[in-house]
Amino acid sequence: MGLAYLAPIGMQNLFVINSALNDSRKRAFLTAIIVAFFDISLSASCFYGVGSVMEKYEFVKLAILLIGSIVVIRIGISLLKSKAQEVKREKTSMPIGKTITSACVVTWFNPQAIIDGTMMLGAFHVTLLSSQALPFMSGIISASFLWFTGLIFVISLFSRLFNSNNNSSKVMTVINRVCGVVIIIYGLNLLKVFLTMLF
Repeated sequence: MGLAYLAPIGMQNLFVINSALNDSRKRAFLTAIIVAFFDISLSASCFYGVGSVMEKYEFVKLAILLIGSIVVIRIGISLLKSKAQEVKREKTSMPIGKTITSACVVTWFNPQAIIDGTMMLGAFHVTLLSSQALPFMSGIISASFLWFTGLIFVISLFSRLFNSNNNSSKVMTVINRVCGVVIIIYGLNLLKVFLTMLF
């Protein structure tokens, strides 16, 4: 679930991909770790913030499940329809201070990411027992580090695929569509849980 949540090519992934193509491998890995840190902090806030409210109020739990399932399915459908953005190539590396600021902005100042993360992770919180919450978030955290650092590694190995914007867009579009299918399946499962709890 963590990988399906992270893999769609949005602003965070484009930021990491751009670093992989423009910076040294060491600097690109540092960028990936910085992005992962902000991503994990946002995910934990979405999961535990909404989760603590849902534990107290049953109607909030049902509402989050219903709205979350709709949002998750909508995210999946939009990924199936989407075309990946072009990768930008810069001649100079971004200063480390600007890298940290930019990583924060593409994560925490993206309203759609906050809404989608809250609905998606909040909805999954409903389906878990209290003993399952920590293992689930451990998976999300592990996925974040694995995905962003793995992205750097894979792009370094297959940089020829990204030599043209046309090729890079095709690869990223395929990633988006695979993730879209996985996310729709999870969204339908959330809807099933909602209907089970309701009836």
